[in-house]
Amino acid sequence: MDLILLALAAILMLVGILGSFLPMLPGIPVSWVGLLLLHLTQAVPVNYPYLGITLLVTLIIFALQYAIPALGTKYLGGSKKGMVGATIGLFAGIFIPIPFAILIAPFIGAYLGEIVNKADSRTALKAASGSFIGLLASTFMEFVVTAIFLLLFIYKVWEYRIALF
Repeated sequence: MDLILLALAAILMLVGILGSFLPMLPGIPVSWVGLLLLHLTQAVPVNYPYLGITLLVTLIIFALQYAIPALGTKYLGGSKKGMVGATIGLFAGIFIPIPFAILIAPFIGAYLGEIVNKADSRTALKAASGSFIGLLASTFMEFVVTAIFLLLFIYKVWEYRIALF
């Protein structure tokens, strides 16, 4: 049973890494479930502080992923309507079955929000660029955290390799 849980956990860790780049997969939560499955094996003892801290990091980063593109819009001079447009675009991009929609939709949403706010085209483009930069930053942040979770997973597997195998 431990080997099945270990195999599922390893698959989830890899899917989590992919999920940091593919918008349809929630990368960090999937990686955390992989860590949880590892600790549910009989060979690796359940470490509640370890799981609690990694869960807290997961929840914070998961929430920040949706806030950072809107904050990027605001940082580069966008209005509240631009931030709302970027957020609506981000959620819409998740469900649009067009390649790279998740990258383009927040940009378009921020741009349209600024145009509705009566901003000129140049200001709207600058605010929309903030949304795009924020999305790239949040994607990079998610990749870094999922990679750290993978390293923690590998460390725990190595630490308990005798009991697991």
